[in-house]
Amino acid sequence: METPENNNIPRMADRFRGFLPVVVDVETGGFDAEHDALLEIAAVPLAMDAGGYLHRQPTVSTHVEPFPGANLDPRSLEITGIDPDNPLRGALAEQLALDLIFKVVREAVREAGCQRAILVGHNAAFDLGFLNQAVRRTGHKRNPFHPFSCFDTVSFGGLAYGQTVLSKAVLAAGHAFDSSEAHSAVYDAERTADLFCSVVNRWRQLESIEQLHAGLDAA
Repeated sequence: METPENNNIPRMADRFRGFLPVVVDVETGGFDAEHDALLEIAAVPLAMDAGGYLHRQPTVSTHVEPFPGANLDPRSLEITGIDPDNPLRGALAEQLALDLIFKVVREAVREAGCQRAILVGHNAAFDLGFLNQAVRRTGHKRNPFHPFSCFDTVSFGGLAYGQTVLSKAVLAAGHAFDSSEAHSAVYDAERTADLFCSVVNRWRQLESIEQLHAGLDAA
């Protein structure tokens, strides 16, 4: 006999209007999404536990080959420490890189019962802009992300902790931050995910306290 579904268990599909938050960080050859190279991308799908709290899922990432004619600003490469010509990077062409990332994201969307992914980033418009340009260049037809909506942890960090710099907001949220690891797509994506989860979970905790008080008042 089938067990009746417990409608009291929180669902990710109900939390963000059918969107699954996926934290994305890119490392690039500059600030111009149309002309500068996409060099590295990492994505961290999020999941919800039975209490309605968010947590990180495994990270998927890859280095990316600069597209033909891409600009590579030496100042950006100095910051990221990426050598685009290093064969040990194991870089994939943009189409294959998107295939890899999008496959994992689509699976996470399906498992969460959501309709689409929504990008979470620190200065999210930057990451979304490079992602969208790579989709346009490759003609990719199965982009799971909303094309223009996103969650920006700059605003979240400023609201919750009074900090807009990633490292300071992460520390204010009670997590560690190693500046020597920064400007790696994987490290920055995972720290951004920790920050986003902390803010949303803090709100969830306040909701739970209010529900408890309301229950006591009604008793």
